Amino acid sequence: EPEKALAVSNGDLRLGGKGKKLRKPRTIYSSLQLQALNQRFQQTQYLALPERAELAAQLGLTQTQVKIWFQNKRSKYKKIMKQG
Repeated sequence: EPEKALAVSNGDLRLGGKGKKLRKPRTIYSSLQLQALNQRFQQTQYLALPERAELAAQLGLTQTQVKIWFQNKRSKYKKIMKQG
């Protein structure tokens, strides 16, 4: 079976032309960004859309990155609280 070629279209990496997207690389947050995100999480575990947009702009992140970070942090927090 021939090797599957990588194709780039519209900035998306695709495997073998079958339309399957490869995962984007993991976001590496700076210590300053993490400090601000953690500080905000201590104030509130949920952000409204305007708050998320403002925080993302301040930190130089996308709204999606901020949203995912908060989702992951809530999940970790709940897991820790469940363990006691």
